[in-house]
Order: sequence, then C-alpha cells, then structure tokens
Amino acid sequence: MNRDEIEGKAKEIKGKIKQGVGKQVDDPNMQDEGVADETAGKAQDMLGRGRRKVGEAVEDIGKNLKR
Repeated sequence: MNRDEIEGKAKEIKGKIKQGVGKQVDDPNMQDEGVADETAGKAQDMLGRGRRKVGEAVEDIGKNLKR
C-alpha cells in the first residue's frame, strides 16, 4: 500500500462515521459531508492503486530489460 491508498481508506472510514453520526443526530448536512468524504476517500484510494500498478509495471519492465 502507498500513501494515497492509506489516506484514501482513512477518508472513506471518516466519511462513513460522519454519515452514521449525522443520521443519529438528524443532521443532513453532516450526512452530506460524510458522503463527500467517503467519495473523496474512494477516489484517492483508486488513484493510489493506479499509481502502485504503474510502478509495479515499470519495475517488471526494468527487470525484463536486465535479462
């Protein structure tokens, strides 16, 4: 896992918590913030995964070129 994946997961969890708290205290604004945080977290996680996959592909290419 890279930094973007970790931070993305943390934002996603934070968003889910905000949504739950917003439902408990009947605060639609907090629920909306939670949805936004969760969505941003998922996007950041996917960005991190993509970066990791590209990095792994570049490493594989480098290893194959050394042969």
